[in-house]
Amino acid sequence: MATVEDTTGARPAAEVLARARDIAGPAVRAAVETLPPAPRAIAEYHFGWRDQDGNPAGGGGGKLFRPALALLAADAVGGTWEAAVPAAVAVELVHNFSLLHDDVMDGDTTRRHRPTAWSVFGVGGAILAGDSLLALAFDVLAASGHPAADDTVRGLTATVQRLIDGQSRDMAFERRGDVVLTECRAMAEAKTGALLGSACELGAVFGGGGAEQRADLRRFGELLGLAFQIADDLLGIWGDPAVTGKPVHSDLRNRKKSLPVVAALSGGTPHAAELAELLAADRPLDGAELVRAAELVDLAGGRAWSERETAALLETALARLRSAAPDRRAAAELALLARLATRRDH
Repeated sequence: MATVEDTTGARPAAEVLARARDIAGPAVRAAVETLPPAPRAIAEYHFGWRDQDGNPAGGGGGKLFRPALALLAADAVGGTWEAAVPAAVAVELVHNFSLLHDDVMDGDTTRRHRPTAWSVFGVGGAILAGDSLLALAFDVLAASGHPAADDTVRGLTATVQRLIDGQSRDMAFERRGDVVLTECRAMAEAKTGALLGSACELGAVFGGGGAEQRADLRRFGELLGLAFQIADDLLGIWGDPAVTGKPVHSDLRNRKKSLPVVAALSGGTPHAAELAELLAADRPLDGAELVRAAELVDLAGGRAWSERETAALLETALARLRSAAPDRRAAAELALLARLATRRDH
């Protein structure tokens, strides 16, 4: 019996992402072009399509990973990529709404190797551009003409509420010293897993999948999202700015209680105690302290735990993908994307 690990006929992940950009990219851009002039200008800058003066720029608008999940999920249940374009566009708009707001909340000044939208256009403009993208996401689904359009809008609404709840908890954790792994894991699954799960579920809906297939694909996406968040947390500590497009040690600078940090703090070791003391300091951490904090996360076991957990979550996610009984090639391509997303060198 073929499994999701049977890559016979599957295209490489880079080719799948390129095709997703070819199909969903123009639709995302067309949707953004319907926004009012002010938020449209900021959104087009954020996506990398224009510079701060409104001139065309060479940015490609991101990897479109979430749209690729939606399109492949539709394929997996017997539908077509083209049928799932509204789902792909909607999840990408929600994702970028969250990025615009996250950059404001975190005070990050760099994304995708260029100044963040708020640092160029101001906090208010970036927030309003994010709000416009969020409203547009619901409009795209509502206007799709799909028989389940109303249900997809309600489903995406619930996803956004989970995302906001996760982000709220993430911010609250920065002010707490008693965060435990179970609540940090729940936060990450809401903040990141909810939207990846929604991408897969919406794609399956537009592809004509049954209720069990939609549920299995949603859970695949949620678990993948949690694994992705842990991998991203590792990049937030040790990632190369030339690769990530964000400053080195950015998460530690913001005192984020990311999963590697909480795993390290939970170890009960002298290194964990030193890390806790450093993060509790009532002042900005300087460069040497950030380097030491990253070292302590590693010495206290945070990196090793994260790598083990990422691998275990990925395998559990792939098991749910198998349960969806999908098209063989589409399943293999979803598995390839999942493995790519949880690598720490991308």
